[in-house]
Amino acid sequence: MRDLVAAYDQLSAGRRQVGRAVVTSVWGSAPRAEGAAMLATKDGAVAGSVSGGCVESAAAAEIAAAIERDSPRLVTFGVSHEEAWAVGLACGGTIRIFVEPRVRPEILDAARGPGGEVVATIIDGPGTGAAVRVSADGTVSGGADLPRDTVRDAAVAALRREASGTITLDQPGGATTVFLEVFPHQSRLVIVGATHVAAALVPLARRLGYRTIVADGRATFLTPERFPEADGLIPAWPEEAFERIGLDGTCYVCVLSHDPKFDEPALRLALRSPAAYIGAIGSRKTQAERRERLAAEGFTSDDIARIHGPIGLDLGGRAPAETALAILAEMTRARYGKETG
Repeated sequence: MRDLVAAYDQLSAGRRQVGRAVVTSVWGSAPRAEGAAMLATKDGAVAGSVSGGCVESAAAAEIAAAIERDSPRLVTFGVSHEEAWAVGLACGGTIRIFVEPRVRPEILDAARGPGGEVVATIIDGPGTGAAVRVSADGTVSGGADLPRDTVRDAAVAALRREASGTITLDQPGGATTVFLEVFPHQSRLVIVGATHVAAALVPLARRLGYRTIVADGRATFLTPERFPEADGLIPAWPEEAFERIGLDGTCYVCVLSHDPKFDEPALRLALRSPAAYIGAIGSRKTQAERRERLAAEGFTSDDIARIHGPIGLDLGGRAPAETALAILAEMTRARYGKETG
């Protein structure tokens, strides 16, 4: 939903009512995961996607119907491969979407906020449409009649996995399905070195939702003209830059300066942080020599193994944009626990 906030603002201009459909469950080869969302108005304006294209028209029609009746509905699109072309879900998978007549305030607040929370919404059973919000520290707020400890534990686990999904609860009024919509902390891409690769990496990373920060002690290279889409430019050496940034578990650090005066201090500092990813540019020979120096300084083999170097998956390309793509591919694999390929 985060990527649809700007679209929501545009669609809702002029007081148009904007409804929403969100994927709550998938089976088989459905093209989009839980949490994928679509916005639509009664007059047919649309943003976002719940299926990658195959049932978008039907989903938009469901949103328009929800606006008309002013109530939510849980809808399932599922076909066998033989029936796929007739219904539209050509992949043969099954998706379940929760369709609402409007985008609820708690969803907008979570989408506009810094992340680190889950909105738990009853999508089937007594109290459909009611919700609670669960923060990363386990705080629960909201008026839905749900077992708070159970929902809290499930929501915190979902937030840790960065994966939305559903749980089913046995309630006094009957079985209740709750959708846990995850709004993770926004990941930050921290780039050391205002290089051509860095300039290509920033706009690609922004498309994937990263907040992008570029640091370089050479102010000549670190200009708004070279990095018009960067969220932050820090003209400083690694120690000062990292102190200002505050490296934490949301940070993905890419060391790209190809200059030992910047690269090696940056790597030492990054290895002492809980950064989610650390990558460094350089040849295999450079990486081997760097690892030897770090070991001599007391870093353990486990510490040094955190460095992805040469940085990026080997996709065969060598142009700056191709290298940037390879870096983001490796970051994505690391983010979702696919380190072994």
